[in-house]
Amino acid sequence: MNTPTHSQPPAVHNPRTTASQVTATAWAEALRRLEAAEIFWVSTVRPGGRLHVTPCIAAWHDGALYFSTGRGEQKAKNLAHDAHCALTTGTNSLTDGIDLVVEGTAEAVADRALLEEVITAFETKYGPHITSPEGTFHGIGDEFRSGDAVVFAVAPGTAYGFGRDHGVYSHTRWTF
Repeated sequence: MNTPTHSQPPAVHNPRTTASQVTATAWAEALRRLEAAEIFWVSTVRPGGRLHVTPCIAAWHDGALYFSTGRGEQKAKNLAHDAHCALTTGTNSLTDGIDLVVEGTAEAVADRALLEEVITAFETKYGPHITSPEGTFHGIGDEFRSGDAVVFAVAPGTAYGFGRDHGVYSHTRWTF
């Protein structure tokens, strides 16, 4: 598993009297939230430099976030041109929670044994959404196996946590 080499103290904005008690988010807590998050936003760059941001599902496995896209989809085209990307997840609250951003380089998964591990990680995480015939993503494992969908691994290069604790905001950066 990737662990950060260091964590900077959080930058605190809108401090209140208890702001001195704000601490950096521990990587273990960030990782717990990455593993539990159901929806991510993947940001890629088009060949002309414009950004492309779309929602996706992703699973953490063995030090990387994994997501997929169809071979002809814009994400796949963008990553073929520039493999740098970011995956973002978090909460939709102004005062509580933490938003996480994982920046890294997407690498297509070609190893069949690793692909099976990733399929198991997706099935474990998303359960009936993938394993049930009525599931939104039923059959995704077969798409991974056939190559109809490209599976990408993004090992974090840098990750950020933007915390909110009843209106006290913190920013933690992890480098790997």
